[in-house]
Amino acid sequence: MYAVVEIAGRQFKVAPHDTIDVPRLQEKPGSTVTWNRVLLLGDEKTILVGNPLVTGARVAGTVIGHGKGQKVVVFKKKRRKGYRVKRGHRQNHTTIEITSIAR
Repeated sequence: MYAVVEIAGRQFKVAPHDTIDVPRLQEKPGSTVTWNRVLLLGDEKTILVGNPLVTGARVAGTVIGHGKGQKVVVFKKKRRKGYRVKRGHRQNHTTIEITSIAR
């Protein structure tokens, strides 16, 4: 079974025992989180599409930890002016393991 769930404004396709990185959440590592904004449920035979959400569906997961993503380099330059700026950015994320998908 798999589901498409909306977490922090982004959509993720998840299945049980998947590990995903989502935008930073306030929960502590080891805690359980549940989302009820499920947009689609599917298995080998049927696909259930919500309008816009599937009623009664829930996705549960366990917070594994927090971290930072890969560095994104932002480089600005204006030719012939001697203007150069180099900055970096690392987005915070939370790693979650999906434990169950319920209908």
